[in-house]
Amino acid sequence: MTGIVECCGGLGVGVFIEEPVDDATLELTLAELDRMGEVSHRTIALIEEQDERLEDETVELLGGADNVALERIDADDALDRLRSEAYDLAVVVVGEHRTNTIELLREVTVDEGLRERRMIAYLPSKLSNTDRARIDALSKTAVVAVADSPERLVDRAAVFLHRVEAQLPTPTRRMIGALRTGNAPLQGRKVLVIDDDIRNVFALTSTLEQRGMKVVFAENGREGIDRLLQHANTDLILLDIMMPEMDGYETARAIRSMPRFEHLPIISLTAKAMKGDREKAIAAGASDYITKPVDVDQLVSMMRVWLDL
Repeated sequence: MTGIVECCGGLGVGVFIEEPVDDATLELTLAELDRMGEVSHRTIALIEEQDERLEDETVELLGGADNVALERIDADDALDRLRSEAYDLAVVVVGEHRTNTIELLREVTVDEGLRERRMIAYLPSKLSNTDRARIDALSKTAVVAVADSPERLVDRAAVFLHRVEAQLPTPTRRMIGALRTGNAPLQGRKVLVIDDDIRNVFALTSTLEQRGMKVVFAENGREGIDRLLQHANTDLILLDIMMPEMDGYETARAIRSMPRFEHLPIISLTAKAMKGDREKAIAAGASDYITKPVDVDQLVSMMRVWLDL
């Protein structure tokens, strides 16, 4: 099985395809990618229990932009709505009365049509160890991130929708900025950089090591696979697309063919000028992508999300 997920810069697409893929499924998937590439407006489905609503302040921060609409949905109706509407992101509030919302998340993980939807399970209050373990387990089988504070909720939503931070409302920017001042999610994590541009490798290595990460690098796809096998405890891969001998597409497919690395986060480094790079990278098995020249703050934010899912 190949898990394919996209959190696109400005696209807001989440795709998960299981092999073998028939022509009809592939055609629908590519059509969805094209459609989302042309749409700037985003819709968030906010799923809540009837007697447990999200605070108005958090709702405002979650939406808080002219091009983002937030639609509130009762948990009892959520499955049907998710199946019939093309939301860009769904936020499921898992509060004190959480039986329905946990069951909803479970239904999402076993529904082939919903597992591709990007979702955030928001935990406004502390859960029992059993319930938290259930949600963490469910998050590993679908495109579900877990947020346990308003700051993390807003941060994950912004990254999943690839909202440009400079264009966010001031209160939202302040909240995200306060969360991102620390590098705890990156400390001690190992990242494999596969890129034939040694200048780019050095720049990324310096940036990541300053944040406490361990960096391994390779200059081409074949060497990258060898390095990955030598460093099987790698937490994330930064993969350049345009490389000689074995490009990023081939490398991503080869990595995804190994079951032990089926869910390893892969962020592709794509050339903005090359039309279709983003779709091809995701189809090859990338989890996410970022365009060159790399915006370091955007990359670090993206890595925090993938390393803390």
